[in-house]
Amino acid sequence: MDFGITGLHHVTSGVAGAQEDIDFFTQAVGLRMVKQTVLFDGTAPIYHLYYANANAEIGSVMTTFPFRQAGLTGKRGSGQVQNTAFSVPKGAAAFWAERFKRMGCSDGVAGERFGQKRLAFTHPAGLGFEVIEDAADSRAPWTTADISADVAARGFHSVSMAVREGEEMGRFLTDGLGFSNVGTEGAVTRYAIAGGGAAKLLDIVEQPDMPQGSWRFAQGLVHHVALAVPTETEQTAIKAHLEGMGFTDVSEIKDRNYFHSIYCRSPGGVLVEIATSDIGFAIDEPKEHLGEKLLLPPWFEPRRAEIIAPLEPIRVPHYAGG
Repeated sequence: MDFGITGLHHVTSGVAGAQEDIDFFTQAVGLRMVKQTVLFDGTAPIYHLYYANANAEIGSVMTTFPFRQAGLTGKRGSGQVQNTAFSVPKGAAAFWAERFKRMGCSDGVAGERFGQKRLAFTHPAGLGFEVIEDAADSRAPWTTADISADVAARGFHSVSMAVREGEEMGRFLTDGLGFSNVGTEGAVTRYAIAGGGAAKLLDIVEQPDMPQGSWRFAQGLVHHVALAVPTETEQTAIKAHLEGMGFTDVSEIKDRNYFHSIYCRSPGGVLVEIATSDIGFAIDEPKEHLGEKLLLPPWFEPRRAEIIAPLEPIRVPHYAGG
């Protein structure tokens, strides 16, 4: 059944320091910084930083909350995203292996999964990432002085989720969201949406002996994975469908300024968001100058001085914005 999901929308993780995070994604990984704003939930002022490919496309957007300043930590384990993978051109893994080793973020794990070469690397906050070679991904990459277009990241390839038992998680993805089971390799079962390919894949990794991880906001943990739908029409239909399956904790629609969202805790534990693609990041600044200054949603603007005061000062490299 087609529920209108087009693939990955974004992935949101808790990190440690804000500047450390900016340096990692814009310099080590070479992504474009496309938005500086703040966490819309709760009362403590926390940055919300967004990174993406050249066109800030849905399916390329990595977002982070720097929680070191707030002192929030959690436990890694089952029920969490294990790795977030970026798509790179075929033959680019060697470039990234040398680069990550030189920058001290390689964890030495390389190999293949479903016939594609993959290389693991680690964020300073402990988050797991990969680059995966995908010759079919033609999205426009952001480039830097030392990361050229022939090796640069195109956007997301896939997301790997660690669960203790995969059957119910698989049913949630197929019956609940319209994914297809496209194969199993060892402990990993791959699910695809909208025909599969880069940014349309979820890998479920069964690890039955892994202790339960934290679900809270915290540094070093992925908070949620967002899937994309065109508008609130599809989003509302998915909410009704999931509630009809018994997932009665699906959230109300939340205004995230650049998209609208609903959230549901999946059977495996991972928090899944359904986000719309119809608003975008140019709603409050020109697309040529994304990410250059701190922006607040209209309902926070009257409190700007209060919100900004406790935030860590940051510097965005000139090549990371527009």
